[in-house]
Amino acid sequence: MFQNDIQIKSGVVGGTLLSTVFTISLDDILFTVIMAVIGAIVSFSVSTLLKWLFFKKRKKNT
Repeated sequence: MFQNDIQIKSGVVGGTLLSTVFTISLDDILFTVIMAVIGAIVSFSVSTLLKWLFFKKRKKNT
């Protein structure tokens, strides 16, 4: 019984992975990488700007 469950689960996981591998194109992967890089740059820039603004405001108050 336990062996059957492992075979069924591995078959489902393997089939799902193989079906998604063949439907994802290189354009999709490239688009995802570019969007991740843009998101990381924007996130870093905004957090650095906010840190700078709050530090400047805190320094002005003391």
